[in-house]
Amino acid sequence: MKFVLAHDKDQSMKRSRFSEEQIIGILKEHEAGVSVADLCRKHGVSDASIYKWRAKFGGMEVSEAKRLKALEDENTRLKRLLADAMLDNVALKDLLGKKW
Repeated sequence: MKFVLAHDKDQSMKRSRFSEEQIIGILKEHEAGVSVADLCRKHGVSDASIYKWRAKFGGMEVSEAKRLKALEDENTRLKRLLADAMLDNVALKDLLGKKW
């Protein structure tokens, strides 16, 4: 028996227009002295996006960012598997409780 979660966070999250490589390139421009305002105009993003990216990817190389993304994806997949297993466990306990 499978249960459907009412809200699947991954499906509701908006995908970034920029790849990890592009984000790191933008952050490297900032490290080279380009102002946040200039980067926002040039790339069409908000200053909040730049600061969020800097908090997440600051100081990383592209390979490290790709590894981070892969780990985040794996973590999400494992959390989903755990949630499914927990729901199956509850359903089985329910069935066993009713039979005995």
